[in-house]
Amino acid sequence: MDRETKLKKLQFRAWHRGTREADFLIGGFFDRYGQSWSESEIDWFENLLSEDDVDVMAWAIGTLPVPQTFEGPQMDALQRLDYIDATK
Repeated sequence: MDRETKLKKLQFRAWHRGTREADFLIGGFFDRYGQSWSESEIDWFENLLSEDDVDVMAWAIGTLPVPQTFEGPQMDALQRLDYIDATK
C-alpha cells in the first residue's frame, strides 16, 4: 500500500474510535503529526491504534504507566495534548 493510502486509512481509524474524547485525542494527534512521520513512526501509530482507547487515553494523561513498546518521542508528543482542537 502506498504512503498516502496508508495515511488516509490511519486517519479514518484515528477519528473513528467510538467516543468523542478518543477521537479528539487520537485523531487530533494524527492530524497534527501524521504527515511528517517516517515509516517507523507510522508503524508505531498503527500499533497504538490496536490498543484499547481507555489505555491510550490513560497513557496520554499519565494515569497509567506507558508500556515500554510505546515509550519515546511520539508518546511524549501525545502526552503534551497541545494538538486537540476543542472547537470541533
